[in-house]
Formats: sequence, structure tokens, C-alpha cells
Amino acid sequence: MEENKKANIICRCEEIEIDEIRKWINAGYTNFEELKRILRVGMGPCQGRGCRDIILRELSKATGKPVADLLPGVIRPPVKPVKAKLLAEDNE
Repeated sequence: MEENKKANIICRCEEIEIDEIRKWINAGYTNFEELKRILRVGMGPCQGRGCRDIILRELSKATGKPVADLLPGVIRPPVKPVKAKLLAEDNE
């Protein structure tokens, strides 16, 4: 009988597991923006609110730099999801 392995999903929006993140860090991707481009972490509806801190801690461990010295990546608008209907409403 095959044992079920629990996935350690870090980015819930993109369903990225910690092992995948560590693989890319070990391959030389050592900042959040690089991981964002390759894995799409921080690009889902939560804009990284759920995964950014965990990924920054992993980067800190791998690089030996304090989390405070790491660039947290760029948060692009909308910072919070906004319904398109609200953007399209007339300001009358």
C-alpha cells in the first residue's frame, strides 16, 4: 500500500510546495523577484500575503542574510483584489 505524502504547500494560490522553492533556491535563484518570475509565487489573489514571509525565511537560511536585508519583492496594484465592477462604475 502506497503511503500518502502530505504536501507542504507554501504558495496556496499557485500550489507551490516548499521542496520546489528550495530546489530553485539551490539552483541559484536567491531573491524573491527571481522566484516570482520562475514559480509565480506572490502573483496570486493574495499577492504574496500567504507565502512571502515563508519564502523570505527560506532565502535567509540559504543566503545567510537576515530577512530584514532581503528585498521583499514588488507588490503591484491592485494590492488587494478589487472587483472590476467597482473600477468601471461612473463617479457621478
